[in-house]
Amino acid sequence: MIKVLFICHGNICRSPMAEFVLKDMVAKRGIADQFEIASAATSTEEIWNGVGNPVYPPAREELAKHGISCEGKRAVQLKASDYDYYDYLIGMDTMNIRNMERMMGHKAGKKMKLLLEYDNQHSSISDPWYSNRFDETYKDVVTGCTAFLKYLENEGKI
Repeated sequence: MIKVLFICHGNICRSPMAEFVLKDMVAKRGIADQFEIASAATSTEEIWNGVGNPVYPPAREELAKHGISCEGKRAVQLKASDYDYYDYLIGMDTMNIRNMERMMGHKAGKKMKLLLEYDNQHSSISDPWYSNRFDETYKDVVTGCTAFLKYLENEGKI
């Protein structure tokens, strides 16, 4: 079982988009049973009294345009124990990586990377909360998830 956790600031736009894009990709390849895929936030801004907000409507709509549902997903916060549980902790931007390092007590490296690093880019996934470009975020997420699967293939893991 390959355990993947996508991480962004609030867990309502980028990381759930990556979670459900990758779930869709592995389902279409018939290898979903080889994966556990989730997403989390570095902040608690979208979590109230222990209950996370659902995926932000424009992000949900962008996924739906591509036939992907994120029904039932609610924001959750990253925990220090996630480092030991997940095989891959994938951040959306450099601030996420810094927060992940602080929260989990580990440095970025083989287990913690930016999503686009799998596509040999050291760049961030643009936050559509600010850019309002959910289409661009979706495109970058697909690029990163595709490259991540290629990486797993090249490593002989799938």
